[in-house]
Amino acid sequence: MLNFKHLLYFRTVAKTGAVNRAAEKLHLTPQTLSGQIGALEARLGTPLFRRSGRRLELTDAGRMALAYADEIFQVGAELEDALANRAGTLRAPFRVGVADAVPKSIAHQLIAPGLTLDEPVRLVCRENRLERLVADLAIHRLDMVLADRPLPPNTDVRGYSHLLGECGIGFFAVPTLAEQWPGGFPRCLDAAPLLLPGEESALRAPLLRWLERQGVTPTVVGEFDDSALMHAFGAAGAGVFPVPMTHEVAAALPPGLVLLGETQEVRERFFAISVERRLRHPAVRAISEAARLTLFGRPPARI
Repeated sequence: MLNFKHLLYFRTVAKTGAVNRAAEKLHLTPQTLSGQIGALEARLGTPLFRRSGRRLELTDAGRMALAYADEIFQVGAELEDALANRAGTLRAPFRVGVADAVPKSIAHQLIAPGLTLDEPVRLVCRENRLERLVADLAIHRLDMVLADRPLPPNTDVRGYSHLLGECGIGFFAVPTLAEQWPGGFPRCLDAAPLLLPGEESALRAPLLRWLERQGVTPTVVGEFDDSALMHAFGAAGAGVFPVPMTHEVAAALPPGLVLLGETQEVRERFFAISVERRLRHPAVRAISEAARLTLFGRPPARI
């Protein structure tokens, strides 16, 4: 079993970058501390540090170990606080991962109902690539992941995808750009500068297929993993950009943008990914129910 005292020693050395400084802080001799770090490395079967000049640097395994150590000691501090504040003043953490491709306005609207429970929670949001978030979900560092696609079929993580809702896609541009590409939709998109979601986005492939079916060939001038960054470039006039057509997303766009047209043939879908087949976490249940009844206006189709 892992020796948590060794883990504390490792974390202190990692934070200070030197055995001598860490030994002073821990009131140990440098020789004793080095021996304890060696014992931890032997237990884990991999070196955690490498020497760079007079400093110690973390190896890849050391960086991973430090992330886990930070999480472990944070949970320990929360446990102490919880026991010291049993009157209910401390809010339990609700950890949500948000995939890069999910628009921030939709993420906010989806998560907000989870903050209105009788037993209030403390929201912790993490944004990253879906694969990284799913890995954190598997080791219970997250309670839920919001994504624009279901759990990837090739992942080793056992989880479940709960469809929250879906909507069509609209194409927006600044007025000066819209004037340069007149005509009916979608013909106005032909040769127009277009901003696309990145390769990780579930919307990208069906959007390109739809454009091909319409017989239009825009000029792709930008690709973005982060939808908020794509919207910012679009609002600055860099190109036409696609947007999920919900009231919340449209309301969050900068004023003055022109809607060139919309289609229901391309659907953006949003999922809550959990390790539970049936949702049990109160905040996740509240998010699912609110999405079905309000954000998307009707229960989504079954998947």
